[in-house]
Amino acid sequence: MHPFIKAEKQGGHSVKRACELLGVSRAAFHARRDAAPGLRAMRDAELAGQIAEVHARSQGGYGAPRVHAQLQRDGQRCGRRRVARLMRVLGLAGRYRRRRRQTGFEQSLR
Repeated sequence: MHPFIKAEKQGGHSVKRACELLGVSRAAFHARRDAAPGLRAMRDAELAGQIAEVHARSQGGYGAPRVHAQLQRDGQRCGRRRVARLMRVLGLAGRYRRRRRQTGFEQSLR
Protein backbone atom coordinates (compact mmCIF):
# COMPACT_ATOMS: atom_id res chain seq x y z
CA MET A 1 0.00 0.00 0.00
CA HIS A 2 2.69 2.50 1.00
CA PRO A 3 4.95 1.81 -2.01
CA PHE A 4 1.96 2.70 -4.19
CA ILE A 5 1.55 6.05 -2.43
CA LYS A 6 5.28 6.69 -2.72
CA ALA A 7 5.17 5.93 -6.45
CA GLU A 8 2.21 8.25 -6.90
CA LYS A 9 4.12 11.01 -5.09
CA GLN A 10 7.14 10.52 -7.35
CA GLY A 11 4.82 10.65 -10.36
CA GLY A 12 3.73 14.13 -9.30
CA HIS A 13 0.35 13.15 -7.87
CA SER A 14 -1.12 14.20 -4.55
CA VAL A 15 -0.26 12.13 -1.49
CA LYS A 16 -3.46 13.35 0.12
CA ARG A 17 -5.60 11.96 -2.72
CA ALA A 18 -3.72 8.64 -2.82
CA CYS A 19 -4.17 8.22 0.94
CA GLU A 20 -7.88 9.00 0.65
CA LEU A 21 -8.32 6.41 -2.11
CA LEU A 22 -6.58 3.73 -0.06
CA GLY A 23 -8.21 4.69 3.22
CA VAL A 24 -4.93 5.51 4.97
CA SER A 25 -4.25 8.64 6.97
CA ARG A 26 -1.40 10.85 5.78
CA ALA A 27 0.09 10.77 9.27
CA ALA A 28 0.25 6.96 9.16
CA PHE A 29 1.88 7.07 5.72
CA HIS A 30 4.56 9.51 6.86
CA ALA A 31 5.14 7.68 10.16
CA ARG A 32 5.60 4.36 8.33
CA ARG A 33 7.86 5.96 5.73
CA ASP A 34 10.20 7.42 8.33
CA ALA A 35 10.18 4.43 10.71
CA ALA A 36 13.17 2.14 11.17
CA PRO A 37 12.82 -1.41 9.87
CA GLY A 38 11.21 -3.82 12.31
CA LEU A 39 12.86 -6.65 14.20
CA ARG A 40 11.64 -9.28 11.74
CA ALA A 41 12.95 -7.34 8.72
CA MET A 42 16.35 -6.94 10.36
CA ARG A 43 16.46 -10.64 11.29
CA ASP A 44 15.42 -11.59 7.74
CA ALA A 45 18.24 -9.48 6.29
CA GLU A 46 20.77 -11.14 8.59
CA LEU A 47 19.40 -14.60 7.84
CA ALA A 48 19.36 -13.89 4.09
CA GLY A 49 23.10 -13.28 4.18
CA GLN A 50 23.68 -16.59 5.95
CA ILE A 51 21.39 -18.42 3.52
CA ALA A 52 23.27 -16.97 0.55
CA GLU A 53 26.56 -18.04 2.12
CA VAL A 54 25.39 -21.64 2.74
CA HIS A 55 23.95 -21.79 -0.77
CA ALA A 56 27.22 -20.54 -2.27
CA ARG A 57 29.27 -23.04 -0.23
CA SER A 58 27.15 -25.84 -1.68
CA GLN A 59 27.89 -24.48 -5.17
CA GLY A 60 24.20 -23.80 -5.68
CA GLY A 61 23.19 -27.38 -5.02
CA TYR A 62 21.29 -27.01 -1.76
CA GLY A 63 17.59 -26.22 -1.70
CA ALA A 64 15.61 -24.95 1.29
CA PRO A 65 15.55 -28.23 3.27
CA ARG A 66 19.32 -28.70 3.12
CA VAL A 67 20.07 -25.02 3.70
CA HIS A 68 17.75 -25.14 6.72
CA ALA A 69 19.49 -28.27 8.04
CA GLN A 70 22.91 -26.63 7.64
CA LEU A 71 21.74 -23.50 9.44
CA GLN A 72 20.44 -25.68 12.28
CA ARG A 73 23.84 -27.41 12.51
CA ASP A 74 25.48 -23.97 12.61
CA GLY A 75 23.27 -23.02 15.57
CA GLN A 76 20.73 -20.79 13.82
CA ARG A 77 17.15 -21.15 14.94
CA CYS A 78 14.71 -20.56 12.11
CA GLY A 79 11.94 -22.37 10.26
CA ARG A 80 12.28 -24.20 6.96
CA ARG A 81 9.43 -22.20 5.43
CA ARG A 82 11.13 -18.97 6.39
CA VAL A 83 14.30 -20.20 4.70
CA ALA A 84 12.26 -21.14 1.62
CA ARG A 85 10.61 -17.70 1.53
CA LEU A 86 13.92 -15.89 1.83
CA MET A 87 15.48 -18.11 -0.83
CA ARG A 88 12.62 -17.20 -3.20
CA VAL A 89 13.14 -13.50 -2.47
CA LEU A 90 16.88 -13.88 -3.13
CA GLY A 91 16.23 -15.87 -6.30
CA LEU A 92 18.09 -18.93 -5.01
CA ALA A 93 17.09 -22.48 -5.85
CA GLY A 94 18.76 -25.81 -5.42
CA ARG A 95 19.76 -27.99 -8.32
CA TYR A 96 17.95 -31.20 -8.88
CA ARG A 97 18.99 -34.33 -10.65
CA ARG A 98 17.34 -34.96 -13.93
CA ARG A 99 15.35 -38.12 -14.25
CA ARG A 100 17.00 -40.81 -16.20
CA ARG A 101 15.16 -41.43 -19.39
CA GLN A 102 14.40 -45.05 -20.16
CA THR A 103 15.18 -46.22 -23.63
CA GLY A 104 13.16 -48.81 -25.43
CA PHE A 105 15.79 -51.45 -24.63
CA GLU A 106 15.59 -50.81 -20.85
CA GLN A 107 11.82 -50.99 -20.93
CA SER A 108 11.93 -54.36 -22.71
CA LEU A 109 14.15 -55.79 -19.95
CA ARG A 110 11.42 -55.38 -17.34
